[in-house]
Amino acid sequence: MSLKQLHLNLFSYGVGHHQAAWRHRSSAAERLGTLDYHIELAQLAERGLFDAVFFADGQSLDPRRAAESPSWFFEPLTLLTVLSQHTRRIGLISTVSSSFYTPFHAARLLASLQQLSGGRVGVNVVTSMFDSEAQNHSMSALPEHAQRYARADEFIRVLSDLWASWPMESLQVDREGHFMDPSGARAIAHRGEYFAVNGPLNVPVSHEHGPPVIFQAGASEPGREMAARYAEGIYAVAADHQMGVEYARDLRQRSSRYDRDPHGPLIMPGLVCYVGRSMGEAHTKKRALDQLLPVEQGLRQLVLFTQQDVSDWELDEPVPPLPPLADFTGPRGRYATILRLIEVHRPTVRELLGFLAAGGGHCTMIGTPQSIADEIELWLDTGAADGFNLMPPSLPEGLRDFVDLVVPELQRRGRFRTGYQGIMLRSHLAQGHER
Repeated sequence: MSLKQLHLNLFSYGVGHHQAAWRHRSSAAERLGTLDYHIELAQLAERGLFDAVFFADGQSLDPRRAAESPSWFFEPLTLLTVLSQHTRRIGLISTVSSSFYTPFHAARLLASLQQLSGGRVGVNVVTSMFDSEAQNHSMSALPEHAQRYARADEFIRVLSDLWASWPMESLQVDREGHFMDPSGARAIAHRGEYFAVNGPLNVPVSHEHGPPVIFQAGASEPGREMAARYAEGIYAVAADHQMGVEYARDLRQRSSRYDRDPHGPLIMPGLVCYVGRSMGEAHTKKRALDQLLPVEQGLRQLVLFTQQDVSDWELDEPVPPLPPLADFTGPRGRYATILRLIEVHRPTVRELLGFLAAGGGHCTMIGTPQSIADEIELWLDTGAADGFNLMPPSLPEGLRDFVDLVVPELQRRGRFRTGYQGIMLRSHLAQGHER
């Protein structure tokens, strides 16, 4: 029986997911606005045989936060279009907000890139989070949570209909007078609660490539249900293995109610990874970034997440006892993650600030290639994950460490591909997708 294979995406963000990574003397902060920097990251991930490179997105700028750490820089679909011409096989995944895009606009952009890249495109459909984003799109505030997800559900259905409305195969290029068979393109005549779209799409989609792959980051109840119904890949948040098991079990139970691939969607939690040739070296890399984080900045974030007065907490002592989740009145998801981080890692206050600064509560692995491969195998073999959305704390160094040290160890164990078997993103996701 073949071993279950790992799937990996690179979550490319700034100069790393640690908020203080840009302050390190070796950071690429000055290169963030250059094309060469992003090409280097995409080509490095492709050398590591990753399934895809993924970009999140935001629709607003907070000058105070931008002063403390870089965030958004380029519009991701534009950047991925350029990267498609500097890579050959790695997938290209962009976030698109259903709260701000119309289905036709998104379908047209994504179908164009799907054709130009040879079938390597994925889309992470989100509903957005902040009123400041809505205020850049002629709204005073975001709609209520349930309304945003109802719109997102309709958005995905219309996207899919548009991608099926004009097949590339209807092109005839008969110079006697028929460029295409007009019966091959059809109006979708959609009339819904949020969108009215006639169609057909004016970009053909080939059966060979298929439509772009749909990803979703389902955390809330409606988000999980939408992910189970539509997504081929899911970006999950799990602070530790047990949270991963619980999330994956829930999503697979939900997806079984729909007429889906019997394997269900690929579940790919975020993974922050510090890799060293020894445990000491790995922990030294983490401390080097944590020590660059301004304490005041980290404590402000901790107060926001825990709603506690932390003014008398000793930075290099263990985190004082926190109220149980049942007694917490603020946002419970993030607070539950902090409680799990404390339970698993037993950190000092300063170390906890470092965990939250890099990935905000996603799974963190610190160790050698062998110990990290051991942990990854545990997640794979217990069904907690099908792969990971790698969130290097520093870029490009953290990505290079993973590609040069962890990937070869996983390959030696028969857990990761030694070559791409196809060109299209959907073929990468299907490779080794057995349970």
